[in-house]
Amino acid sequence: MASLLPITSSSATASSSNHPSGSSSSSSLPPLRFNSSSNFGGAGGGGGGGGPSSFASLASRVRKMSKFGRMDFELAFSNLCWLCVSPRRVYRNVYYHKQTKNQWARDDPAMLVLIAACLAVTSIAWSILYSYTLFQTISTTFLMIFRDFLLSSAVIATIFWFITNNLLLSPPTHSSSADAKVEWQFAFDVAVNAFFCFFLWVYVLEFVLSGLITRDNWVCLWLGNSLWLAALSQYVYITYLGFAALPFIIRSELLLTPLLPVFVGYVLSLLGFNMSKTVLEAYFS
Repeated sequence: MASLLPITSSSATASSSNHPSGSSSSSSLPPLRFNSSSNFGGAGGGGGGGGPSSFASLASRVRKMSKFGRMDFELAFSNLCWLCVSPRRVYRNVYYHKQTKNQWARDDPAMLVLIAACLAVTSIAWSILYSYTLFQTISTTFLMIFRDFLLSSAVIATIFWFITNNLLLSPPTHSSSADAKVEWQFAFDVAVNAFFCFFLWVYVLEFVLSGLITRDNWVCLWLGNSLWLAALSQYVYITYLGFAALPFIIRSELLLTPLLPVFVGYVLSLLGFNMSKTVLEAYFS
């Protein structure tokens, strides 16, 4: 945890010079930067774990989407790129958020808008593939954005918010902060980050390979199921990285335990269950 310190522009430069091995990947991606301006006004508050009232923060973030011109899409796009190649770097932002906004979570909904836009484009592509009508296309877009993305992320965030606050917090000491609890907003941010990589594997790559993974032979079954293995594994790993970035979380490696049933299920599925084909038939039937 000690290595995850607030990053300034000068320290980021020093870091890149000390680690030449990462220079090639860094040069091909937008720079990871911090937005020092308070785009949406005021400190975020919300330092505590937040009870059920924390769900109001999601509604607040949706309302902020009306301030379209104030969203930092450059930073959001940069974070999405880093999630694909080096997700640990994205979570260095949390210290900056805590210092400037008094909350661990980000207050800019730009990433939500970008992922929703990606889902909208993807839903249109899938609808064309399955020769959907206009109404079916709109319905598919609505389901992908509000059910698959926002609702599922909110549910998963609630589960991990409860688990981390009740099982993984470090014991309180005289020097520990009074607000050393996981915010629901932060848990939602982690779920959103993890969903994006899942989206790339399941919604985008499955579309590209849809002509192969739906065929009735073992190689295509292996290919389709391997996509799901990669998607779920990366989802679990990014979720782990998010909560492990908080200094008051202990035993964060327990958050990697879902990888065991994921891998066991993958091995069993190779005996004859085509996950990709089954999901697509259920989704677009």
